[in-house]
Amino acid sequence: MHTQYRQDLAAALRLAEKFGFSEGICNHFSVQIDDSRFLLNPHGIHWSTITASDILEVGNESSSDAETTALFIHSAIHALHVDANCVMHTHMPNATALTCIESGRLQYIHQNSLRFYQDVAYDDDYSGLVESPEEGSRIAQLLDNKRVLFLANHGVIVTGSNIAEAFDRLYYLERACEIQILAMATGRNLREIGDNIAQQTRLEFDAGSNYAALHFDALKRLLQNDYLM
Repeated sequence: MHTQYRQDLAAALRLAEKFGFSEGICNHFSVQIDDSRFLLNPHGIHWSTITASDILEVGNESSSDAETTALFIHSAIHALHVDANCVMHTHMPNATALTCIESGRLQYIHQNSLRFYQDVAYDDDYSGLVESPEEGSRIAQLLDNKRVLFLANHGVIVTGSNIAEAFDRLYYLERACEIQILAMATGRNLREIGDNIAQQTRLEFDAGSNYAALHFDALKRLLQNDYLM
């Protein structure tokens, strides 16, 4: 069941590995399939080899093949945020680097950054591994009404109404963070974009409702080409 969801989630995980967003066999992606169940990548399978048949179907209960932290994080977010049908958690390098800076924030200095204008929440208190439902709930509450959460000294969580939207957001978040880190490395002052233009541009990005689907379809074709080669 849910064959397309399984295929797309596996594709998103493989693409995340292709772009350097993954870390070991850590991190996790999920997609909601009904009020009490979601699909989740299993613990212990490298993202570069994951297939649709590997994807787990889980509820709020534990699963022997699911990482405990994944269950706590994803079950809490899916339960609290009805629009977060897809949840992606990574330690991708550039975004994670910003979580390791005192008061690290995504700054609105580039067009890609404006995709996230007023759409980012921050957890500034690292609390160790997510090993309890209470910690998962705390993280879910911090997300509030935003679609991106920076976890101090840890990584990021990105949500979307579907897999394509969430992956598109994940991709451009890492690119925005990469540009910011490169600009910061010059030691020069960053050129901030004003609120009015930032808000207008964010609205224009959000109005492009078909872009994420087209982007994800194009990226999936990259995987097909890799397989054919």
